[in-house]
Order: sequence, then C-alpha cells, then structure tokens
Amino acid sequence: MSNQETSKEQEKYWSKRYLKNQTGWDIGAPSRPIKTYIDQLDNRDLKILIPGAGNSYEAEYLFKQGFKNVYVLDISKAPLEAFQNRVPDFPLNQTIEGDFFTHKETYDLVLEQTFFCSFPPTKSNRERYANKLHSLLNDNGKLAGLWFDIPLTGDMEKRPFGGTKEEYLGYFEPSFKVKTFEKCYNSIEPRMGKELFGIFEKT
Repeated sequence: MSNQETSKEQEKYWSKRYLKNQTGWDIGAPSRPIKTYIDQLDNRDLKILIPGAGNSYEAEYLFKQGFKNVYVLDISKAPLEAFQNRVPDFPLNQTIEGDFFTHKETYDLVLEQTFFCSFPPTKSNRERYANKLHSLLNDNGKLAGLWFDIPLTGDMEKRPFGGTKEEYLGYFEPSFKVKTFEKCYNSIEPRMGKELFGIFEKT
C-alpha cells in the first residue's frame, strides 16, 4: 500500500481483510473506554458518526441504548453488510458505504475507534484527518475516542499505527479545544498502557 492510498485501493484492501477475517483489532464488543463514555451521554438526540466503523459494535450499543441518530461509515461493504445482518433494525440509510474524506454531512459527535491508526502515518495523512474531522462537526461538536500510544516503527504496512500524545496534540490543538487526552485507565487487558482516551471540542 502506498502512503497516499486511493479510495479504490483502500476499498480493495479493507474488503480483503474483512472477508478473510484478518481483523486482529476487532475485540468483538464495544471498546470499554468508549462504552464508558457513551454511558454518561444524556442527549440521545445527538447526531453521531462512527467513521471506519468496521463491525460497528459501538454503533450497535448506541442504538440499543436509544440513540437513534447514529451513522456508520466504512469504505468497505463487507463489514457494513455483516453489521446490518447482526442489527437488522438499524436504519439502512444510516449505514454508509463511502470514503471518509469525501463525506459531506455534519455531526454533533464523532467516535474514533481504530480508524485514525489505520492510515499510513504520514504527517499529511494525519493533518488531513484532523482537518476533515473539523469540517464534519457542527459548532461545538466533539471528537471522542481512542488513539494508540505505541511507537512508530517506520513500517508503512503493519497496522495499527501508533504515535505519541505530543504528536497527536500537534494535529488537534490548532482547531480543537482539548477537553481531555490521557492514558486510558480502563482499556481491555491486551491494550492496557497502550491507549490514550481523548475528547476534543471544535473551536
């Protein structure tokens, strides 16, 4: 895979991984830190996007907790079809096959779960992500979720890609207010000490 992947390359790559069940990042349930965050949300009318949603366990949990304005976006059809089969009552028009970088809607909240870390970790890719996230959020909208706190190795193929707290803040601080960005205290055991939980508010 190249540093600058086309939509077609991405779709082919991720579809192959899902169809072959090469999904080592998939824990089979909502991520514990994100579930804890969801549990303290009071407004069930929030318009929420989960980009690079994959098997969408967080979306399933949100939906079953009464959040009906949830949208899942993935460039690959395979996990979206699996999600629809698993949660047949979820509205089909809120399941979006498409490229995150060309998506046009706006949201109150975007949940980040192993999506940022899926791109080749170039400065341009990460800046592009931060800029696109900013454009997808309504005024005072929030980005919340997890970032891997693991060293970059220089390998542009082996995902997930990590980084440091300081590096990530360099992408988000220019256009977001940092509400919190700290080591996760409630990661699952295999990821303990390797995740940062962040909440960023659009400014």
